[in-house]
Amino acid sequence: MYLPKTYKLQPKKMPITKDKKKEIVAKISDIVKDSKSLVFFNFHGLKVADATPIRKKLRSAGVGYLVAKKSLTKRALDEAKIEGAQPELAGEVGFAYGKDLIVPAREIFGFQKKHKENLTILGGIFDGKYMSKEEMTAIANIPPLQTLYAQFVNVINSPIQGFVMALDAISRKKS
Repeated sequence: MYLPKTYKLQPKKMPITKDKKKEIVAKISDIVKDSKSLVFFNFHGLKVADATPIRKKLRSAGVGYLVAKKSLTKRALDEAKIEGAQPELAGEVGFAYGKDLIVPAREIFGFQKKHKENLTILGGIFDGKYMSKEEMTAIANIPPLQTLYAQFVNVINSPIQGFVMALDAISRKKS
């Protein structure tokens, strides 16, 4: 029997059982409790070929990645009683999480630059408080710790270097 493309039959998806839903909510609750930072992002239209490298890079950076139904995610977040206003989770939502405060946001922001039309940060949880899209983007732009150390050393070294140059100029004048 021939069916035109527009009438192609799709297999029926089985609904998630209550036990499975409880398991997913428990998993999300554990992630929220154990993570210092969690970034919500919309990945509408992101191809599997693009998502696979993202998952690998996140894993190598020590960042977890999870996609769950929004209703189950909201249920777990409501149970967690986090401070602030929960960001709106619109579209196809995933979240990246980790023990580091900045790495999840920085990694997702880096992928957002590459996949502008398919990946956007929606908000997140930072150190036990909800953050907006703008706040999570600002957190993502914080330089890595090694860069901050280098900047700090440069700030401390600058006055000393200026003092040494002034002493050198005085000694040349007297000579």
